[in-house]
Amino acid sequence: MSALLAVNWEWELRGTLIVIISVAVLCGSIYLILGTNMGARLGFLVAFAGLAGWMFLMGAIWWSYGKGLLGPEASWKPVAGETVIRDPSKLYETGVVIAPFEPTGDFPADAAAASDAIQESGWTKLDPASPAFQQAGSSGTVFMEESGALAAGEFSVVGVYEKGGGRHPTFWDERIDFLAFWHDPHYALVEVAPLVPQRTEPGRAPARPVVDTSRSHEYVYMVRDPGAKRTPAAIITISSLIIFLILCWLLHRRDRHVRANLAAKALPAKA
Repeated sequence: MSALLAVNWEWELRGTLIVIISVAVLCGSIYLILGTNMGARLGFLVAFAGLAGWMFLMGAIWWSYGKGLLGPEASWKPVAGETVIRDPSKLYETGVVIAPFEPTGDFPADAAAASDAIQESGWTKLDPASPAFQQAGSSGTVFMEESGALAAGEFSVVGVYEKGGGRHPTFWDERIDFLAFWHDPHYALVEVAPLVPQRTEPGRAPARPVVDTSRSHEYVYMVRDPGAKRTPAAIITISSLIIFLILCWLLHRRDRHVRANLAAKALPAKA
């Protein structure tokens, strides 16, 4: 009784038992039918080949559409040692801009000049309404808060730039990219502006954030981790195909042996 109650209340154990019983009943029933008609060994080969072929088709669908058993998603990662750039003059030292940039002390003008220098270095400024802007901006906000440079509510994302990220090989003006397994490094630069401290009063709506023009803008340097979303499906597909082909070869070799044995002359019976 205690074992039955444990199975009923422990959802992980219950789900594991359901999967094991379902697989055993499905595969076992098919093997039982084939084994009674073909024999134990031949029935096992046919049933196993059918299972491997079905796993290959399922894995191919998962691999194509990014469904089923998935690996880690793509995400933004901090560039080691160069994640938070607090001084715009360090943009050249970190490789963000190709020409040295010297601030003048006029922080709004320096921010505009830094934006121009970044775009002249091959970076593309993203539209604030684009999903890529929101995703990179959210990751940059997290990295800025984790670094301790600025706390939550003390800054605002004012710009996002990206560079690289191409995929190859592609065909027909990049319309066919099914075989684009190789990716160029994809970088993002999030520009944040410090805000003027606002005094909050009970019962009143918070004031709109105001950019502090007496402080320089800061930057968050990130690199894209492409993840491995389709890797489990690819492993299932390739391994299942290999097993399926091996089993088909074994069945074909058995058929050749059977035909050779049937075509051979019968040995004379001894008295």
